[in-house]
Order: sequence, then structure tokens, then C-alpha cells
Amino acid sequence: MSELAQWTTFLLIGAGTFAIRLSFIEFYGALRLPPLLRRALVYVPASVLAALVLPAVVFQDAHSGLAWSNPQIPAAVVAGLVAWRTRSTLLTLSVGMAALWGLKHLGL
Repeated sequence: MSELAQWTTFLLIGAGTFAIRLSFIEFYGALRLPPLLRRALVYVPASVLAALVLPAVVFQDAHSGLAWSNPQIPAAVVAGLVAWRTRSTLLTLSVGMAALWGLKHLGL
């Protein structure tokens, strides 16, 4: 593939991505979404957050595998429980980081 073709591809993909994102901003309120789709869209932020956070927690130092010897996993479980019970972002971050530092200090 030539350099011109690569740049053309990059520009077209960028313009397409921009158009898709702009459409949600531009047509907000003008289009009626079906109730089923509106209820489904409520879960998008949580699923995106989970997709971003989970790999960083599970894959420690680019090693794959789910091992309880990874201190990030128990710390994430503790933080998740605090978030579930208190719904406080600041408390969740504080307890999660304290748990992670405590587990690392213990050598786990």
C-alpha cells in the first residue's frame, strides 16, 4: 500500500469517526429512540468503564492470567465492595488504593 493510500485511509477513517460522534451530539433530542434502546444505552458507560479497567487489573506487568497472587485483583474486589455499599467515589478510590498498597507491602 502506498503512502498516499495510507494517508487517505487514515483521513477517511478519522472523518467517519468524527461524523459518527458528531451525529449523537447534533441530533440529540431531534430523534426519538425506542424505549428498549434507551434502556439498553443506560448500561453503556458502566460497560465501557469495565472494559477499560479490567485488563489493567487482571494483566499485571503484561502477563496474562487470573491469579490471586496478583495484589490488584483482591484490591479491586475490596474497592468494588466499597463502591457497591457506599456509592462514594472518593471512599472507593481511597480504600482501593489502601488495600493495594497494603497487599504490596505484605509482599503479595
